[in-house]
Amino acid sequence: MKIAILSRNKNLYSTRRLKEAGEAMGHEVDIIDTLHCYMDITSTRSTVRYHGEELPKYDAIIPRIGASVTFYGTAVARQFEMMGTFNINESVAISRSRDKLRSLQLLSRKGIGLPRTGFASKPDNIKDLIKNVGGAPVVIKLLEGTQGIGVVLADTAKAAESIIEAFMGLKANILVQEFIKEAGGADIRCLVIGGKVVAAMKRQGAEGEFRSNLHRGGSAEVVKLSKEERETAVNAAKAMGLNMCGVDLLRSQNGPMVMEVNSSPGLEGIETATGKNVAGMVFEFLEKNAKPNHTKTRGKG
Repeated sequence: MKIAILSRNKNLYSTRRLKEAGEAMGHEVDIIDTLHCYMDITSTRSTVRYHGEELPKYDAIIPRIGASVTFYGTAVARQFEMMGTFNINESVAISRSRDKLRSLQLLSRKGIGLPRTGFASKPDNIKDLIKNVGGAPVVIKLLEGTQGIGVVLADTAKAAESIIEAFMGLKANILVQEFIKEAGGADIRCLVIGGKVVAAMKRQGAEGEFRSNLHRGGSAEVVKLSKEERETAVNAAKAMGLNMCGVDLLRSQNGPMVMEVNSSPGLEGIETATGKNVAGMVFEFLEKNAKPNHTKTRGKG
């Protein structure tokens, strides 16, 4: 098959691994810088152009779209969908997962475990907002934050009020969530491909750090999931409409809780921790499922 990876940096581990794995399995794999694509939109024959030339027909695309270019990146992915190219993660599904509030609302509608969450623009009573999620300590998140940036733990109600007031003074959109103390600064990253958890790792935050992101000095190790944790990860991916994603879970006294669903999960940490060829599994999925005009939404919505 002829497959395109939409990525801004060909040297990133995940992008390199996907290209290596695809070529090792006999596929032709191109890396395309999403922001250098431009679209020719007509009523008869829409195309994607790149560096002054029309891109060839691809059997499938693998979007690795960074959070900062979500709008343009999903527009490019949608153009490929309109042309009949199979997209492993459809543009609508990526948009859903990138909107933290929307994704939580969709997960809640499906009855999937979540930390209690509050969202408000200009609450008349900040004390009630904090109280409603269980009181301090609480986690306060910028709606647009990634990789643990814009995530603050407020130990006391007074500190929480000050942080919320500061963020609102900057006109920032925020979520206020209950703090799952029993998780102990650890979470579980489940890699879901084609409705199955193919790999999982436990990420532990550095000493004194409640965020478990590997970018912030956290460590990772292989972990065995319970049946409930597997089902929760699979159901979260399904709720977003993603064929490939990372689902981050917390182990709480009330069962697994979903923190986030990532449509472009990094592969380095989970391949290193588990020793599994996750990149190869992506192409195995494409070999079985990539068909022309097989995208569910075909660029709609």
